[in-house]
Amino acid sequence: MKKKILIVDDEEVIRLLYGEELEEEGYDVITAGSGHGLIELIKKEKPDLVVLDIKMAEHDGLDLLQDIRKNFYNIPVILCSAYSSFKGDLKSIAADYYVVKSADLTELKQKIKMALEGHIPGGPDEG
Repeated sequence: MKKKILIVDDEEVIRLLYGEELEEEGYDVITAGSGHGLIELIKKEKPDLVVLDIKMAEHDGLDLLQDIRKNFYNIPVILCSAYSSFKGDLKSIAADYYVVKSADLTELKQKIKMALEGHIPGGPDEG
């Protein structure tokens, strides 16, 4: 059965790019353009992983991450932001991985694969 990935980003271009690339990798992809109704969407769609933007027009991705963790502590979440500065934000440690946005999705794809396989960040095989 295909793994389902939810992409939450207010930039349509990013949602389309990620969606296309990840579908080519064999994933089912659903997208959301904002955090409106995010918890309900997760309950309905039951994604295996969430890729979450931090800086969105209407929502703070770090606050959304806290909401996801309160309701779905076991769903892997990858924060994906154009800004590496958020990596040091205390709220970001609730994410499984942090990826800086890039046109090259190699790192994002690697982190998705690792998260879905249950790899623990900071574990012995991470260097």
